[in-house]
Amino acid sequence: MIALLLSLAASAQARGPVRASEGNTRGWQLMTPEERIEHQAMIRSFRTYDDCRKYQVAHHQLMEERARQRGVELPRGRRDICEHLHPEKDSRQTAG
Repeated sequence: MIALLLSLAASAQARGPVRASEGNTRGWQLMTPEERIEHQAMIRSFRTYDDCRKYQVAHHQLMEERARQRGVELPRGRRDICEHLHPEKDSRQTAG
């Protein structure tokens, strides 16, 4: 049973952030509770860096527009939520 729980936790962690929050989601304060839940599900669903980045860019544009409409300044993001999906550099390449 413990091994099963550990494997589930490891696979969830590999999929992305355990929990999107105000500290790691640009525009969190401008989202409804329903949007926050949907955003978390979207982030966890991505399997490729490119798909994740497309969503992230669109999300940031939407949040920037909301911030402009409300006359508030949107804090800059601190972390790339898609980083965990970025293809690893080929370790067989040599520095040149």
